[in-house]
Amino acid sequence: MGGFFGCASVTDCTHDVFYGTDYHSHLGTKRGGIAVRNKNGFRKKIKNIENSYFRTKLEPELQDLQGDKGIGVVSDTDAQPLIIGSHLGMFAITTVGKITNLPELSKKAFEKRLNFSKAGENQVNPTELVATLISEGDTFEQGIALAQNAIQGSCSIMLLTEKGIYAARDRLGRTPIVLGKKPGAHAATFDTSAFFNLGYKIEKYLGPGEIVFFDAHGYEQVKKPGKDMQVCSFLWVYYGYPASSYENINVEEVRYRCGCALAKGDNVSVDAVSGIPDSGIGHALGYARERNVPYSRPIVKYTPTWPRSFMPQNQETRDLVARMKLIPIRELIADKRLLFCDDSIVRGTQLKDNIQILFDAGAREIHMRIACPTLIFPCEFLNFSSSRSTLALIGRKVIHEIEGPGFKDIGRYAVSGSDENQAMVERIRKRLNVTSLKYQALDDLIAAIGLPREQVCTHCFDGTSYF
Repeated sequence: MGGFFGCASVTDCTHDVFYGTDYHSHLGTKRGGIAVRNKNGFRKKIKNIENSYFRTKLEPELQDLQGDKGIGVVSDTDAQPLIIGSHLGMFAITTVGKITNLPELSKKAFEKRLNFSKAGENQVNPTELVATLISEGDTFEQGIALAQNAIQGSCSIMLLTEKGIYAARDRLGRTPIVLGKKPGAHAATFDTSAFFNLGYKIEKYLGPGEIVFFDAHGYEQVKKPGKDMQVCSFLWVYYGYPASSYENINVEEVRYRCGCALAKGDNVSVDAVSGIPDSGIGHALGYARERNVPYSRPIVKYTPTWPRSFMPQNQETRDLVARMKLIPIRELIADKRLLFCDDSIVRGTQLKDNIQILFDAGAREIHMRIACPTLIFPCEFLNFSSSRSTLALIGRKVIHEIEGPGFKDIGRYAVSGSDENQAMVERIRKRLNVTSLKYQALDDLIAAIGLPREQVCTHCFDGTSYF
């Protein structure tokens, strides 16, 4: 994944762009960068953040990044922002999303005898490709719309020009963009949590495919939003920050409602409820409140020297980080029947290790409640998972074990409560070595989010995308 922030101000914008972008560090782990526009032109800095953090790497560079307009990004993919020279004029660009037809678009560009400056893993830089598509337009507005129509998957765009900034949400709104304002400045962000401490108030949630242009004094709509939306449900379940809102729906409130839904009809006897830090905490608070069971913190997260578990590129190192950063509190675990809520189970490796740690600390029973349905399809639209193989997903892996290779009717396992679904969940339970395991029903997840079913993408749970 990734997240971005852009600002136009009557004074220097560097402070806001730097801290606004830093508030997106939970979304990206590979590259971080800032581009600004001042009287001397465009300037940028891009840093590798695989072994450190955005703030640590970029803070020493701020003295060279003064300007009244700027954009920043934290990304899991390509190096950005990029500064581009074109017939439209100079511009800087950053993107968030996943272009699934990148090879086809690259081939078309090569057939036009175009070239690209950077490539990785046998592909062009996706952000540079988007810049090339935009440059085919007669205006920035037309070029952005051309890119939106050509791209499959998802791609939200922030474009810094000499006059101001364009913010364009991807065609089906899979990822968010929100506008904010304060005296003398306007900004656009992926996460609304970046606004409050910088003094911004939310002004507008962009709709799917909507394009706006803004400067320090205000914004204008360049393209109206489309009618169809497929916003990613995982924004609320997992990778969204608790203080953020998407479609004007707060993440922490949704997680609380998810926990309440998990608790309804669940009659397992436990001594305490807890959440796997951090994203499981909101779900656990809802569960504990709904069932009137004590909430406890028998496992805590140590973050001063251990970064996020998905930051290292090596799987073995990721597992080590995940294990080392969670510390059990034996006094709250020994001889207890504990129920834990977690956002999801992807591969299950980290969770299995955590469960073993709890049993080693003396837990009598460990019950797991998962806030979303079983992940059995890889995401086709966003780069939110590092899993390179479908069989890396624990749900798909156990289906493969049950049915054998070549089995096609995967959707039967996505139906909550079906015989196939229960068989899959039971096999996952045994794999994890937990006392009991239950997943959220898809209908309950949709209800907790609060949007119409047709506006929410649930492809990773049931293999469907309406568009």
